[in-house]
Amino acid sequence: MRKPLFHLKPALTFLLILSLHGCSGKPLIPYSDQSPPMIMLPLSFAGVDDGRGRFREILCAVLETHGRDLPDYRSCEEALTRVGDEPPGSGQPVHLGDASSDFLVGIVPGLGWDCFSNWLDLASSVPAHVSKYGYAFSLVKVDGLSGTLVNAGHIRTAIDGLDPEHDGKPIILLGYSKGTPDILEFLVNHPQAAARIKAVVSISGAVGGSPLAIGASQDQADLLVHVPGSECGKGDHGVVNSMLPDVRKQWLADNPLPDHIRYYSVVSYPQPERISSMLKSSYKKLGKVDGRNDSQVIFYDQIIPGSTLVAFTNADHWAMAVPIARSHSFIGSTMVNRNDYPREAFVEALLRYVEEDLASR
Repeated sequence: MRKPLFHLKPALTFLLILSLHGCSGKPLIPYSDQSPPMIMLPLSFAGVDDGRGRFREILCAVLETHGRDLPDYRSCEEALTRVGDEPPGSGQPVHLGDASSDFLVGIVPGLGWDCFSNWLDLASSVPAHVSKYGYAFSLVKVDGLSGTLVNAGHIRTAIDGLDPEHDGKPIILLGYSKGTPDILEFLVNHPQAAARIKAVVSISGAVGGSPLAIGASQDQADLLVHVPGSECGKGDHGVVNSMLPDVRKQWLADNPLPDHIRYYSVVSYPQPERISSMLKSSYKKLGKVDGRNDSQVIFYDQIIPGSTLVAFTNADHWAMAVPIARSHSFIGSTMVNRNDYPREAFVEALLRYVEEDLASR
């Protein structure tokens, strides 16, 4: 059914706000003495495992076996970005049948998700696809405009309130964008509930924050509440502050993550031509710090310390999880024109990879 035309203006306003457009002659990351001391290291020196070779094998198998009948098919080579020396695969066969582990996947979405969840059709077809193979999904409701502390409490409430049918099931938390730091704060602040968590998977996670937050204000974020059709509240007014690089990096320095949990990082690392027109301004703005960004987060700020790097994906920040183009064809063909990505096949491959890795340990 075609969307009424009067939805177009609110939709465009929403997109403009989220894309954090703006130009400035000032440094994107100004001088500061508040950040904890840091260095950049190759993965092997930073306690991060490189699992890209095996994941590529799994994704290629999923795409060729199931992916051609799913939306936005791409070849494996087009879906992933090769960065540096990618390790070879294992050569082992890929299991493509039903899930061998009965775990529950809790999805924690990102900034502003509840403001336009209906318009964005965030449920899309990913849960429906992976459920065919026995993977159960549950959306963890957090405040799209609240900081990580409040949302950590929401995640705890969701875990404690799971239906009895999920008792005893290992839980995998999957965080998108700001959903990842929300999850990490939950793990540290609520250890009793976190004891049920088997693994955490970050997709385009703002683990180290985003320099774009430095030039943004809470008032800008609060505009989302007033856009016609919005369904969110203002939360605790802490969303922008919680995304500041100094805040996130200091939090990581002060809070070691629980070691009974396995961590996985998916990094969106698009080739320049895969950036949607709407996101090119923020992509270029972040490029003042590092051109290797997805329009919202720099690549190295997407990796959880001590995690396994699963993949560099050839997709911008929105293309990884926000299916705008599928339900809004005009916007998808003009401003968000690189939004196509084989999300269903990718998430299936991601769950198969995590399941296999957990079993091996």
